[in-house]
Amino acid sequence: MNKGFLSIVLHAHLPYVRHPEYDSFFEENWLFEAMTECYIPLINTLDNLAKDHVSFRLTLSLSPTLISMLADDLLQARYQKYLKQRIELAEKEIIRTRPQPQAHKLARLYRRFFIQAQQTYHKYHTNLLLAFKKHHHAGHLELITTAATHGFLPLLNINPLSVKNQIEIGITTFESHLGFSPSGFWLPECGYYPSLEKVLADTGIKYFFTDSHGIMDASEAPNNAVYAPLDCGNGVMAFARDMETSQQVWSAETGYPGNEFYREYYSDIGFELDQDYIAPYILEDNSRINTGIKYHRITGKDVEKEFYNPKQAQNAINQDAQDFIKKCQQHIDQLHSTMDRPPIIVAPYDAELFGHWWFEGTNWLESVIRLTNNKDNNFNTISCADYLNQQLDHQVAIPAASTWGHEGYSSYWINEENDWIYPFIHQAAIEMEHLATDFKKVTVSKLQERALNQAARSLLLAQASDWPFIMKSGTTTEYAKKRITDHLARFNYLHESIRKNSIDEHYLLALETMDNIFPDINYCCYAN
Repeated sequence: MNKGFLSIVLHAHLPYVRHPEYDSFFEENWLFEAMTECYIPLINTLDNLAKDHVSFRLTLSLSPTLISMLADDLLQARYQKYLKQRIELAEKEIIRTRPQPQAHKLARLYRRFFIQAQQTYHKYHTNLLLAFKKHHHAGHLELITTAATHGFLPLLNINPLSVKNQIEIGITTFESHLGFSPSGFWLPECGYYPSLEKVLADTGIKYFFTDSHGIMDASEAPNNAVYAPLDCGNGVMAFARDMETSQQVWSAETGYPGNEFYREYYSDIGFELDQDYIAPYILEDNSRINTGIKYHRITGKDVEKEFYNPKQAQNAINQDAQDFIKKCQQHIDQLHSTMDRPPIIVAPYDAELFGHWWFEGTNWLESVIRLTNNKDNNFNTISCADYLNQQLDHQVAIPAASTWGHEGYSSYWINEENDWIYPFIHQAAIEMEHLATDFKKVTVSKLQERALNQAARSLLLAQASDWPFIMKSGTTTEYAKKRITDHLARFNYLHESIRKNSIDEHYLLALETMDNIFPDINYCCYAN
């Protein structure tokens, strides 16, 4: 008997990285790795389930920056070159590893893996959005979106127009590529503050997500904890993350991805083989990078890594999927006896965990979905929109300010490593508002209009949450700082040249070519 529901939500997002001014660029590999190891395997999983007539419902949030990059001609061409190089490297590895039977089998596996990625990419005419759109219309996926450049809204709300345009431009970008309006919205980093639901309501959004403490610390104690949504008072619903299902997947100590039989992410031939051999497949300056060819399993701490064994990994996948389903069933049974409505367990994850960081993740997800179709199962997979269609009355309360970041609030996005950026970002937002307000009152030339629109793009790109996050995490910090300062410098140049009526059309064209996101943006949206 169906006693409740499971809503698995995957949030797919990458920062906007596109550098036509270079022949190749390291950070563009973030997209190519995610496409190869996450998005295409996810599409293959969806295709397999649909082919076998498996009943399922997932939610996928596609960020506007990711949508724009997946649809970009330049990046599509560069990705095809990336795949050809990976296939070539795998073929070289098949020859090199002939004296090593275990590595040789894995090299052959990687060649098949890359060729399958290439075949799927061509199947969908080099635009993965077509695959996601197909599964949406087939009823397998509910597609939703997020803010334009994944701006961290709690720290942008000093300027209401910044929040409004991050949300509205995000939605219009989604609509222009997918052909319909989303009913749900992923708040970047699940960053919520009271009154944000009013902006969402103005755009037609029906629901969003918070972390669990956003609901548990709401203006009124929730009657059903995090297992039913709250009505924010204006018909916009807040769903909360279930910590139990999150810990099963996310926890570094007890989560499934830490299984000793799964592939070790940090063991890659790009860092392990001779420099001359690997040189054509790393950076032009010979900086070593991940190639995606990894021969070892996690094995354990402080021991020599053993070779990866796909059969052992598949056994672990089956066991972990069964464990996840069993715990969900037990949880649903407990909740069903105490609630006045069927409980919904909301399980949101970064999509890139599946396949990229956790190589077996998409196979685990497929196993979980197949197990939910067992006739003895006590729950179904569902989207949050489906749940709202079934349940008409909801408790009214305002969630608490919260994020799903470290310590549950904003500390990862404003701290001693990155707090210097915010005065500049806020000042640019004020100046953009003044520019738009002033020039909306007068007749502008085509050149001025282009410059005003480009200034709005530069502001949006400077507001991305990814760069302060990277500064705090300490990974590619110099690139993150450069992205912030470059976008602010471009904005300041455009602001000054517009005010002085001294726009350099050649330089403007260069900026438009480099930052060609949001082609339909209208600067007037920043007018007060």
